[in-house]
Amino acid sequence: MGAFIAAATGFPAVVFTAALAVVVLYWLLVALGAADAHGHGHAHGHFHVGGRWLGGVPVTLAFSLFVAVGWLISFCASVLLVPSGPAGVLVGAVVLIVTVYVSWQATKLLVRPLHRLFPDEHGPSRLDFVGLTCTIRTGRVDAGFGQAEVRAADGSAATVQVRQTGNEALAGGSTGLLYAYDETGEFFWVAPYDSALDPRTGPGTTG
Repeated sequence: MGAFIAAATGFPAVVFTAALAVVVLYWLLVALGAADAHGHGHAHGHFHVGGRWLGGVPVTLAFSLFVAVGWLISFCASVLLVPSGPAGVLVGAVVLIVTVYVSWQATKLLVRPLHRLFPDEHGPSRLDFVGLTCTIRTGRVDAGFGQAEVRAADGSAATVQVRQTGNEALAGGSTGLLYAYDETGEFFWVAPYDSALDPRTGPGTTG
């Protein structure tokens, strides 16, 4: 047992041992429901983004495989190849570099058959908001300033930057229509919303 611990905490295996401890803790949190196994996160404005890395599988799974393979290789190399003393540092550094490369290649091979278990999913993008109504959250909206709140199809709310070219009154609390997105400036063009002109809600709509 002592030899096992010495090898796992010695260089270079200790690098992967530390990473493996983080991975094990993460998956324990997943099992307890305190973390997302797909590695999803939330960016500013509640845009949902999926974590994908190698072969289209979640980044958490790919990283876990990389760490597990790396730990196994580095542990075995520490026991069989790395000598004690100053020479062990040099040999350990070489083993670490080789381990990272081999683990990377092995992970790419391992995730390929797993891709079928994780169909491609594309989270909502800003372009999905074009054509939706929004609620103005700033006192004014002009060509250089303005924010609004918009709700995605899944019901999540996002605060976005909005601009307008005209002089229409768009004050806080008013309703606007997001009709275009400027990718360079990362804002939406907005215009006052008139429900009477909306074919979905206008006077000509029948129940």
